[in-house]
Amino acid sequence: MAWQPQEEPLGQLAGFLKDSLSRHNPAAQKQATVALQQAKSYPDINNYLTYLTVCRQTPPTLNLNDDEFTTARYAAAIMLKNDVRDDYQRTADASLAYIRSSVLLGLQDPDAQIRNLTGNVITELSRQGGVVGWQQLLPELIAMAGNETGNVVPEAQEGAMSALAKVCEDNRKMLDRDFQGQRPLDVILPKLLSFTTSPIPKVRGLALSSINVFVPQAPTALLVALDPLMSRLFQLANDPDEDVRRHVCRSFVLIAEVRPAKIAPYMEGLVDYIVTQQRNGADQELAVDAAEFWLSIGEHEALREHLRPFLPKVVPALLDGMVYTEDDVAMLGGLDEDAEQEDKVEDIKPQFAKSKAAKNTTANDVNGAGLTKPRTQPDPDGNLSEGEIDDDVDEDEDEDEDEDEDDDAEGGWNLRKCSGAALDVLASAFHHDVFDVTLPYLKQNLRHEDWLKREAAVLALGAIASGCLDLVEPHLPDLVPYLMSLLDDGQPLVRSITCWTLGRYSGWAAALQSPADKGTFFEPMMEGLLTKMLDNNKRVQEAGAAAFTSLEEQARQGLMPYCEPIVRHLVRCFAKYKDRNIYLLYDCVQTLAEHVGPVLSRPATMELLMPALIQRWNRLSDQSRELISLLECLSYVSTALGDAIGPFAAALFERSIRIVRDSVGQNLAAINNHDGVEKPDKDFLVTGLDLVSAIVQAVDRHKSAELVAGTQPSFFELLAFCMEDESPSVRQSAYAVLGDCAIYVSAQLKPFVPVLVPMLFRQLDLDVGLDEQIRAGFGVVSNACWSSGELCSKLPDTIEPFVDELYRRLTSVVLSADVPTSVHENAAVALGRLGMAAPQRLAPNLKEFAEAFLDALERVDWTEEKDSAFEGFAKVVGLNPQAMESCLPKYFEAIARYKIITFGDTPGNQRLRPLFHDTVSGYRQLIPDFDGFLGRLNPVDQQALRQKYNV
Repeated sequence: MAWQPQEEPLGQLAGFLKDSLSRHNPAAQKQATVALQQAKSYPDINNYLTYLTVCRQTPPTLNLNDDEFTTARYAAAIMLKNDVRDDYQRTADASLAYIRSSVLLGLQDPDAQIRNLTGNVITELSRQGGVVGWQQLLPELIAMAGNETGNVVPEAQEGAMSALAKVCEDNRKMLDRDFQGQRPLDVILPKLLSFTTSPIPKVRGLALSSINVFVPQAPTALLVALDPLMSRLFQLANDPDEDVRRHVCRSFVLIAEVRPAKIAPYMEGLVDYIVTQQRNGADQELAVDAAEFWLSIGEHEALREHLRPFLPKVVPALLDGMVYTEDDVAMLGGLDEDAEQEDKVEDIKPQFAKSKAAKNTTANDVNGAGLTKPRTQPDPDGNLSEGEIDDDVDEDEDEDEDEDEDDDAEGGWNLRKCSGAALDVLASAFHHDVFDVTLPYLKQNLRHEDWLKREAAVLALGAIASGCLDLVEPHLPDLVPYLMSLLDDGQPLVRSITCWTLGRYSGWAAALQSPADKGTFFEPMMEGLLTKMLDNNKRVQEAGAAAFTSLEEQARQGLMPYCEPIVRHLVRCFAKYKDRNIYLLYDCVQTLAEHVGPVLSRPATMELLMPALIQRWNRLSDQSRELISLLECLSYVSTALGDAIGPFAAALFERSIRIVRDSVGQNLAAINNHDGVEKPDKDFLVTGLDLVSAIVQAVDRHKSAELVAGTQPSFFELLAFCMEDESPSVRQSAYAVLGDCAIYVSAQLKPFVPVLVPMLFRQLDLDVGLDEQIRAGFGVVSNACWSSGELCSKLPDTIEPFVDELYRRLTSVVLSADVPTSVHENAAVALGRLGMAAPQRLAPNLKEFAEAFLDALERVDWTEEKDSAFEGFAKVVGLNPQAMESCLPKYFEAIARYKIITFGDTPGNQRLRPLFHDTVSGYRQLIPDFDGFLGRLNPVDQQALRQKYNV
């Protein structure tokens, strides 16, 4: 007999569900939340939730009107989806069977929200149990979406297609796997293609959107259907529904990325079509999706030449798209003097830790101009739902955030930003061709009376800075003074974009050499941006701060003579800024600290800066997210000040340790489910550890030892927890601290090495953690390699019991084809340093790793770390010289290219030079025709060996 609900519990549950969404009665809402939490333990709870979700008519036994019952249904669907997500494995098979047999009815509901929420439940069921575990799901959705029975109403077709789209998005890779000789995608894709002919616009649009989900992975089922798909796209190109045309544009973008040869023959027609859609003033989303086509083509070398003849059509469309519309200006707000107004909490952008803990890795500079499209990173297994609403208790907060971003003409990805980004990409790809089209526009509009056109022209000038700098450069002596005058423009948006454009050309100004040129261009630019940081409009402050940070990155040590006046300006900003812009100010300070270094420790400068930072430090609670940015800033400042940070070191260190300790404690409580404790924000751990690391490095070693020894609980017990944290960012910072402690407080670290090294081994196991390392950018394994090298160098005796295992782990990294070059380098350095600690243990295995070691360090500059790595390697070679037969020429090249460090005769120099001399002498005795062997090297290396080692 089919399951049926009982009237009394059904009525109680419906009432609580209705009250749970009642924001007008907080007391009833709170009571309902507690009751629903208790109801989760009821065996048939999910059956009741399913029944309510799909029940169209208000049962007469319920004391609810129709609107109240509809609210209860919404809450039931949300709760059902969350229960499936959280408790699927504990749900009885009979209950799952009832849900699956009933929930599809919700797709036929006349209420669009019920159809949408039902789709979320179906998606979660397929995600948890897999589409293979619900074999009838896809056939039923396909049959309903395609109206195979002939009596499915349009609303139900839409609901089924929406659910099918979500299932495709969540299972894009799994649907292309072989199940009993067949891939589900082989059946689904032809059906989706047929659905694009549906008379229902939403079905057509969702079907094409679902096809687009699969294009980036280029499955065979798609590739064989590309020609029919292209044909269908051309038929849909003039579809009356703008949403369909938006997906058509997106399809062309995606196909261009995976199969450019399918796009190239149609370039002329596509240019006309895309430009027409881009100029669609009625639908901004359609215009943006069209404009993204140029981003894709400009970045694709195989298609660029096909686009070149049409740049005179494309570039003007982009320039037109960069002008603010009247609606944009109306939505922007904040166009008056608002510097004294307090920021609303919702106006403050969320801040995230940017760890400075990566050791020996090179970070690419990121353009902070706002012309970079935000992208959702897909899950490697294809199981992320990029478009799904998180419809749990906090869904309204998430939606509010999205709405805030969408309502801000500058906050989200829009036609203006997309057009600017596309112009940037095309300028970099085509240089002169883009400049020739853009120059007349700039001449016409840079001094235009209409400030909207003047502002767009300044944006265009900034957008071509990277790709056309050599062409713009002759005009910069005239342009820069004019841009400087626009910093005083009456329109805040003009002042704001002028700051950004000056930041784009700050590299030109910073590279000027003559004092006259610096005085004419660089110094006024620097002074102008600093002045705009104190503008009475917050948007201009923000743009000025971002542009000045760009100038700092370009000028680097060139800012040293100006350090004190810069700091004086930044301190004035601390006094003026409200909460939102203070984060950019921290960026300015830390970037300055990074590049001017010890100059910041001059008494006059330090006495200006530190009180401002400490004042902010004292006013923030340990839970304030602003503290994350301040911790990060102070870590750079501490590194720059060195021992001069001493008067502040204890307070900074102790609070950082407290933050780490509290976060570790909260994390342990959350893992053990103590009273519903939530996991801590790991950004506090990351930045707390980074500041600890900076202080340990900055102060003298006696002071570092005191700070570490005085920590309660034990410093290294806390570090051990962080080294095993589930967050890769935390572990990356923790292994940086471990390496720093090996260098600066080795005596305090020594007793804990037997406990910490096995933890380190786990981070070097690529067989277990490779997927996570790929997602996290290999920062953890890189720092684990680096810290192991420091342990070998500074505490060789304590490493002795672990030599064989450490050798195995480091060799696996050095030999791996899956890790980046920087990780190879760190692993090779560590392996060489292990050779210093135990050369006799590595010597029998020399042939296994010698060539990979030499390859990894070939491009690394000679530093003390590389010195010590080669010192260990040379000792190992001395014990087994015959093992070098296959790569001996490469080793001699490294010896020939060894450069004595120019800043003094370091201990590394003193040890390595005689080792290399012994190596050359030893092989001279071993190799009968040594001159013939040297003759295999290039003449420059031969000459270097003869001069340095008398051969």
